[in-house]
Amino acid sequence: MPTLLLVRHGRSTANTEGLLAGWTPGVALDERGAAQAAALPGRLAALPLSEVVASPLQRCQETIRPLLDARPGLTAHTDDRIGECHYGDWTGRKLDELKDEPLMEVVQAHPSAAAFPGGESMRAMQTRAAEAVREWNARVEREHGADAVYLMCSHGDIIKSLVAEALGLHLDLFQRISVDPCSVTAIRYTRLRPYLVRLGDTGDFAALAPRDEPPSDDAPVGGGAGAP
Repeated sequence: MPTLLLVRHGRSTANTEGLLAGWTPGVALDERGAAQAAALPGRLAALPLSEVVASPLQRCQETIRPLLDARPGLTAHTDDRIGECHYGDWTGRKLDELKDEPLMEVVQAHPSAAAFPGGESMRAMQTRAAEAVREWNARVEREHGADAVYLMCSHGDIIKSLVAEALGLHLDLFQRISVDPCSVTAIRYTRLRPYLVRLGDTGDFAALAPRDEPPSDDAPVGGGAGAP
């Protein structure tokens, strides 16, 4: 079966403003995010990509644009099922404000029980994304062969949930996974099991450097902004 590259969108204006963007329209890449997207074609130059599938949200569409411009023969598709989690009433709010919400403790420690008010549950988010991957795996293999490589551009929580699903981890453990903006995660699917062969690869270790403020013990909902 194919190898799937999961690319998180480049850093967005919402990431740098500390907002939980969700499906808010008009959330674009910031200057660094645009530079990350511009570098993506070079990072993937050695790979014969067969298809590109992206979330419909602007920050994902902007992330794949340089790649599509560099490979004019590459077919691009949009799939709502790999769009961001529907955060409902939390959409557009500051993450600093949300950390005191009682639901945040559930999101961090027991996400399989978390459902956002006016939005969807994290279980539903993972289920729809995993179904999309299974369908695209079958389509890509059928049209391009079992050794094909294809790319999905999506969002932090979506990618983390797909990694957990591939590793057989319960969703309650998915907050232990981290993927920075414009990172590449690669999963090779086989008939019996998937293999995680890259996780959150950016080629840049700046995000690991000590910071003035120690990192939070909580996982960044939505994925975080990466290196400062």
